[in-house]
Amino acid sequence: MGGICKRMECHPIKIGGDTDHVHILCMLSKRIALMKLLEEVKSHSSKWYKTKADYLTNFYWQDGYGAFSVKPSDIDRVVAYIANQKEHHKSISFQHEYRAILKRYEMEYDERYVWD
Repeated sequence: MGGICKRMECHPIKIGGDTDHVHILCMLSKRIALMKLLEEVKSHSSKWYKTKADYLTNFYWQDGYGAFSVKPSDIDRVVAYIANQKEHHKSISFQHEYRAILKRYEMEYDERYVWD
């Protein structure tokens, strides 16, 4: 995923996640739309992932995604958050946390893309 970001001129800072999601912290290039970056990351990474084991041949990413801007002073905090995903989600599910963030900032969302 980092290589895809680099190829799209979106400098990767930290990439990580847990069993049901991935976080990508990168500098979005001025030359590319966020939607195009995510399209490339999902497409190429799922093709690569499917080659890793026979049981992964039906792997696919969900249609939706969440994207948030990060102010420069919060980058270290976000890097630490991404690095600590496995431990963090032992106490709160990603889905619960994601919904809470969306509600806290009064962001509209489609429940079809926030799975249970």
